Amino acid sequence: MIAQKSPVLFRRAAFGWAALAACTLLLIPLTAMQFTQEVRWSIADFAVMGLLIFGMCCVFIISARLLPRKYWAVAAVVCSATFLLVWAELAVGVFTRLGS
Repeated sequence: MIAQKSPVLFRRAAFGWAALAACTLLLIPLTAMQFTQEVRWSIADFAVMGLLIFGMCCVFIISARLLPRKYWAVAAVVCSATFLLVWAELAVGVFTRLGS
């Protein structure tokens, strides 16, 4: 009998990979801050964005573990749309005045 490898999402290390992805994505604004004055992030900005990225990755991992594989794409789209909505709301306040 051939043992099937489980997808990365079902391994314990999935949350570690999510944290690594969040940290890697936060290197983009950190690098941009070194070369231009137009990007000015505070420690709070990095913390909120890191929490948002890591949180959405964790929500997707948990939902992928609970849903059948054929619904993973739907879960990814919902998580991505939610991420973009919260990000836009915090950045400029699309529906409320949170970003203002």
